[in-house]
Amino acid sequence: MLLVGTALAAPLPAFAQSTVGATQPAATSTTAEKPRDDADATNRTGGSGATTGDVIVTGSRIRRDPNDSPLPLQIITTQDIIREGIANPEQLISFLSTNGNGADNLASNSDVVSGAQRGTNGLSAANLRGQGSASTLVLLNGRRVAAHGLQGSAVDVNQIPFAALERVEVLKDGASAIYGTDAIGGVINFITRKDYRGLGVQSFVDVTEAGGGNIYRVSGIAGYGDLNTQGFNVMGAVAYSSNRILRGDQRDFVNGNQPNRGLSIDTRGTPIATIFNTAVTSLQAPLGTLTQGLTLTLPNGANGAGGGINILDLPGGAGCDSVDGGMAYDEVLWANPATQYACAWDTGRAAVIQQPLDTLTYYTRGVVRVAGEHELFLEVTGSNADSAKSFSNAQVSSNTSNSAFAYPLNSLTQSTYNDVFNKLRAAFPGQAASLDARYGRPIAFRWRCLACGPREYETNTKTIRTTVGAEGPLFGKWDYRTGASYAKSESSSLLGSGYYYRGTLANGAYDPNAPQVAGAPAGFRGLVGAINSGLINPFSLTQTEAGLAALQSISAEGTTLYGGQYEVKQFDGSISGPLFDLFGRKVRAAVGVDYRRETYEFNGSDAADATDPVIFLAAFDNVNALTPKKRTVKAAYAEVLVPIGDRLEITGAVRIDDYTGFGTTTNPKISAKYRPIDPIMFRGSYNTGFRVPSFNQIFNGTTLSPNPGNTLVDPTLCPQGTVSGPQPACAPITPDSLTGGNLGLGPETSKQYSVGVVVEPTRNISFSVDYWNIAVDDTIGTITIPQLLANIGAFPERIERTNGLITLVDLRTGNFGSRRTEGLEITGRAGFEVMGGRLTTGLDGTYLLKKKEKLLPNLPYSDLRGVFSLTGDLGLKWKHNAFIGYRIDDWNFTISQIFRNGYRNQALPGSALRPDYNERVKAYIIYNLSVGYSPVQNLTLTAGIKNLFDKDPPFAITYDSNTGAGSSWEPRVADPRGRAFTLSLDWKLF
Repeated sequence: MLLVGTALAAPLPAFAQSTVGATQPAATSTTAEKPRDDADATNRTGGSGATTGDVIVTGSRIRRDPNDSPLPLQIITTQDIIREGIANPEQLISFLSTNGNGADNLASNSDVVSGAQRGTNGLSAANLRGQGSASTLVLLNGRRVAAHGLQGSAVDVNQIPFAALERVEVLKDGASAIYGTDAIGGVINFITRKDYRGLGVQSFVDVTEAGGGNIYRVSGIAGYGDLNTQGFNVMGAVAYSSNRILRGDQRDFVNGNQPNRGLSIDTRGTPIATIFNTAVTSLQAPLGTLTQGLTLTLPNGANGAGGGINILDLPGGAGCDSVDGGMAYDEVLWANPATQYACAWDTGRAAVIQQPLDTLTYYTRGVVRVAGEHELFLEVTGSNADSAKSFSNAQVSSNTSNSAFAYPLNSLTQSTYNDVFNKLRAAFPGQAASLDARYGRPIAFRWRCLACGPREYETNTKTIRTTVGAEGPLFGKWDYRTGASYAKSESSSLLGSGYYYRGTLANGAYDPNAPQVAGAPAGFRGLVGAINSGLINPFSLTQTEAGLAALQSISAEGTTLYGGQYEVKQFDGSISGPLFDLFGRKVRAAVGVDYRRETYEFNGSDAADATDPVIFLAAFDNVNALTPKKRTVKAAYAEVLVPIGDRLEITGAVRIDDYTGFGTTTNPKISAKYRPIDPIMFRGSYNTGFRVPSFNQIFNGTTLSPNPGNTLVDPTLCPQGTVSGPQPACAPITPDSLTGGNLGLGPETSKQYSVGVVVEPTRNISFSVDYWNIAVDDTIGTITIPQLLANIGAFPERIERTNGLITLVDLRTGNFGSRRTEGLEITGRAGFEVMGGRLTTGLDGTYLLKKKEKLLPNLPYSDLRGVFSLTGDLGLKWKHNAFIGYRIDDWNFTISQIFRNGYRNQALPGSALRPDYNERVKAYIIYNLSVGYSPVQNLTLTAGIKNLFDKDPPFAITYDSNTGAGSSWEPRVADPRGRAFTLSLDWKLF
């Protein structure tokens, strides 16, 4: 689908500047042909004696022909981007078949998250070969950009100045020997135009047929000065893009109420409150609650008061599904018979499945040629992005300490209270006398507060990078390149709708510092006061004007949640040129140095201070607040290209890095290419790599979090591993968990190699296949509770018991184990002259041969290929993008297929026994169509249909009962927008 590098030596046309937004493809789209501009391949021969076809390509410091590289290099032009209707860098990354399937896009990280994912607000990242976003190096014009201000380990690709792009180079190989840390999965180098002349505009719309989730973009670019004739050029580009919100309830496939398929939601926090026999503090309920300690026997013999009773699900009730998104709680699926009269609610439909994102990017560059062929340049680029992450409404639950929610009997509540009481009394006549004796006591409950609105984080991220540099000939036959830059990413998240002051202290007493509830008696504070005064009715879908005013008076909207800033100051310098002749060809070399200073700080919120009133359910991260942490990186590297005759070429490189706090690491690389005959080239490489821990992984504080789920068991007592096993040995456990950083972390280390063959029988046909193998040890990360329990014998120090029960698990970051990944990259291109036009076809595919991980060296590997996982990368066996295009005169037609293989589905407790449970998730296959037309010179119009047949994402069980996130589809694989219509205009005015 996208133009792919196959390292073939084919002629290159000159770069055409006939349009503003579309760099032109080569004469045939069958090879790695790359459009280039004068800034990359100048008219001079070059100090190294290289021809004008030799440029600096990603993965090397030596000038070479990009079509004859020993490394698999995929090159994407802006024409490919326009043809496929790609609206932003995030969509571009997701189209790459070599990119993994992690929670790296704005759909997959938009729901409830925990741990390190809290810092993904507004972040879209790359994840080459499934090695993780922190193991994929993202460059802009060959130099680093700042990591996202909140997370501090991955680059937000949406900060890239899309309007100024000339091409994108994707190196599918490790590159620590050239670039240092992070380049384990590969390198993505976004390369901008550098010598633009004229004025142009581009606009793009992407409108869904079903509504919601529309995307708009408008950009302009201008430049003046011919570098070759006038000796200077100045240019600038600016773009504004807007991704509109798409909510889960706007798409029918988002449906957590599919019990026949084995999916139902594990929550009893519903829009009509569920009654519990919970006690609350005597400060709020001196006589106790209505059903406290009471047994209400269900038809199946269990105690409904303990499992939760919803009046909608009582005999003769309106039914749980009378509420939008409501469903009967599936007591069999969740192995909880006490919930026979409980309701559940579809939390996935309340989440946003495309986050609203408004982004302004800008890019400006000035270059001047002095003293003949020396070039000095200044480049400034930046962005300003606003995103809104929205998920399910707050669940309000009574407890015995700080959340003493209890619905009272008073003049405001008498009608509702009596209705609930009478329905409860009628359903359990055997306990009528006990209920009568308790009449008037407040009702304890669990409730989903629809009137509170969805919970939302509003995040602003600003980036800037300023670079100055120089390059030119040195000593006649050598070149030099040097530059210095400063980059910063600064992010801040605020609480949006859905957040309110709790109103109580730790003992349940009202907090005098919390807001007074409007309309309530004096002293009633926060959300607890609004409910306990009777102004808010948890047994109704609607609230009175007084109730809504009460909520407004205690809102915490606009409060700072957290913020962070990442800075990179760097300097680099290199020289390259010929050393001596060998077998009639020149041995060439490059040497260079890098210096980098990284600074990261993470700001807590004043609102989370111990003396300030608590904001209910706000995920403050003050425990992880970091004063500025710094580290310095000093590096030197060398690279040598040795031709052995006309057919064999060997390149060796080595880099030494010195990291503050980690010492020195040395990483070599060797690559080779061999052409026994012109149409065939063999290539291969071997290298080592490393990734240092992020600041967060080292310095984060320790957080203690409760576990609200009921699906975990103690494997030492219950070998079956599910709560459906023999009781009480398989009774659910709900241990608290510790998360945080680790000062003793070391770097990840990797070894990888690849071998491949490129076949080009004619200039119009090419095919390549590359085998790659990546072995990573001392992997940095966290483990989940299920992973810890499944390997409980290996982590005795991470388990804490109280009276024999597991009550605490330690999930803090560590160098846990190893990862083994291997696969095949397959690329094919063909082009033919047909009926006066040109027919082109292509395929880019990735076949995953192995994906295994283990937590400790003495543990066996777990096979993750084609298997669902709640977190991390989803290892699909096969992914491909294929296209057929036809160009004639001023018209261009393309149809493409996006294929993502299926995988083994998740099985919730008891789901495999359901009649329609699908053990495997179906493949995701969509088709895109585009038509381009150039009515006049320098104007191109492209219309398209994305997801031509309106294919829904396949059904998959992605729900996680421990966090309440997920639903019935996989955002790491599929696009939720459905059929969409695109139109782009690309017009160069002069």
